[in-house]
Amino acid sequence: MGKSSKAIVCVLLLCFLISFSEAEYIKYKDPKVKLNRRISDLMNRMTLEEKIGQMTQVERSVATPDAINKYFIGSVLSGGGSVPAPKASAETWVKMVNQIQKAALSTRLGIPMIYGIDAVHGHNNVYNATIFPHNVGLGVTRDPVLIKKIGDATALEVRATGIPYVFAPCIAVCRDPRWGRCYESYSEDHQIVRTMTEIIPGLQGDIPGDSRKGVPFVAGKNKVAACAKHFVGDGGTNKGINENNTLINYKGLLGIHMPAYYDSIIKGVSTVMISYSSWNGKKMHANRDLVTGYLKNKLRFRGFVISDWQGIDRITSPPHANYSYSVQAGVSAGIDMIMVPYNFTEFIDDLTYQVKNNIIPMSRIDDAVARILRVKFTMGLFENPLADLSLANQLGSKEHRELAREAVRKSLVLLKNGKSAKPLLPLPKKASKILVAGSHADNLGRQCGGWTSTWQGLEGNDLTAGTTILDAIKKTVDPATEVVYNENPDASFLSSNKFSYAIVIVGEPPYAETFGDSLNLTIPEPGPSTITNVCGSIQCVVVLITGRPVVIQPYLSKIDALVAAWLPGTEGQGVADVLYGDYAFTGKLARTWFKTVDQLPMNVGDKHYDPLFPFGFGLTTNLIKY
Repeated sequence: MGKSSKAIVCVLLLCFLISFSEAEYIKYKDPKVKLNRRISDLMNRMTLEEKIGQMTQVERSVATPDAINKYFIGSVLSGGGSVPAPKASAETWVKMVNQIQKAALSTRLGIPMIYGIDAVHGHNNVYNATIFPHNVGLGVTRDPVLIKKIGDATALEVRATGIPYVFAPCIAVCRDPRWGRCYESYSEDHQIVRTMTEIIPGLQGDIPGDSRKGVPFVAGKNKVAACAKHFVGDGGTNKGINENNTLINYKGLLGIHMPAYYDSIIKGVSTVMISYSSWNGKKMHANRDLVTGYLKNKLRFRGFVISDWQGIDRITSPPHANYSYSVQAGVSAGIDMIMVPYNFTEFIDDLTYQVKNNIIPMSRIDDAVARILRVKFTMGLFENPLADLSLANQLGSKEHRELAREAVRKSLVLLKNGKSAKPLLPLPKKASKILVAGSHADNLGRQCGGWTSTWQGLEGNDLTAGTTILDAIKKTVDPATEVVYNENPDASFLSSNKFSYAIVIVGEPPYAETFGDSLNLTIPEPGPSTITNVCGSIQCVVVLITGRPVVIQPYLSKIDALVAAWLPGTEGQGVADVLYGDYAFTGKLARTWFKTVDQLPMNVGDKHYDPLFPFGFGLTTNLIKY
């Protein structure tokens, strides 16, 4: 071969290598490329089927590798109590999430899926996780620094199981305690709810100083994408009925229910979930004026909007009565990702048909997909799609349990202390014999409430690891003090024993959402009977374990001391810490405590405000030095 021939071959080879390297360089996979360029590069490569797949979120039970691969599914979730195995370890969770992720990465473009889960008071679906007090208690603390730490701890525990996305926080402003989700709300006062949005930088990390308003932010592998919910007005429904109609004018909606969304967006929240409820008769899942007009355009939110579980189905009554209309109305309103969660082929087929027939414009699909990809790129999912076990030791860690214990202490509200000038609390640790009674004294499930291990919560002490209030009392009192536990003692038992004092712990059973709606707000039996029997015979402190204020006025005269402990979670030791004076009571009501349900709804600032205990009320105690 001559020199000229060799030169030609070399040039051709060089050209081939250059073209090969250019072909191999994919802009959207390069983290050095600017975010918007990565998004546009990837979207230019996507088919309609791949785009609609990104808009689809399915439940883990139907998220088979074949389904992920065939339909390009963009997101998977665990519904309440949906776990890979009973009492699954962090390793089992990571293995499952990675298996689903590998299926997503094997698709043509290798777009990672985003796995979401409810983590509404800690990583509440997972065995051995730290369960923090529900929001109704956290609002009492009025402590944004504490709330941010809880967000940070929750993010670590969620990431320990390989999950990068949580459906939290709930920033509803509950205006009526008859609502079954009232315990998911920090307060009836929107200013407290705004303060509590500090959980978002705890979950996601602090946004950089130069960050543009409305742009989502997640600070790496130890943080999770958050979700402000439920947009908007879910806490203001008529008579507190779940998923009902919020009757309020535009000014009232913006003044009470909207402010916390503004704060959440300023803090870089990644996603917003739409409410099942309606505003003045218009379903929020179909409200384009508020979802697109206000949230996206006015507040300049740049993350993605997600539906609630089967949320678009419920646009019609009965649900799913006209699904093609629901798809059109929900997507047209501005919802970007649909939590289907099971029958995803029906959703995909309907949406595909509507786009191909110009019922829904391609621009609406592109807006949705760009938002979803923006969050995924921001989270670093393309660079670190697979989880590992490096954070496994964070699940239920001692440090997080101590933080939860602190939160319990700060969330307790002392409503009454003594029948005369002499206070009963703090209790003496040294006594000859004391009685602990009540349905909630030795029941971790009731102590944690709904959204714990399962959607509706569980009874008993086998649902997760934690400390019941009874166990906490036993650990706190003097070793010489005899602690007698009787869940519901009768008159003869009470008269035949000489007790120094009694602690009665009663309240509501676990519940979630509509199952918790209550028009009477009474404590179920035997709670009232236990209060009447015990407090009629012995000096007593009553500890209420409830998701909201309940009817207590009929028993108040019999009670020496009354404590609202809300739903404290796994760390019952925090209750004993304050009862026995190792820490002082500091909590102030973030909700109005009514006299009778006939007064409801009643909120601070109302003209006819006549509560049993007003908003902001809370007695204090001194520390006891032993």
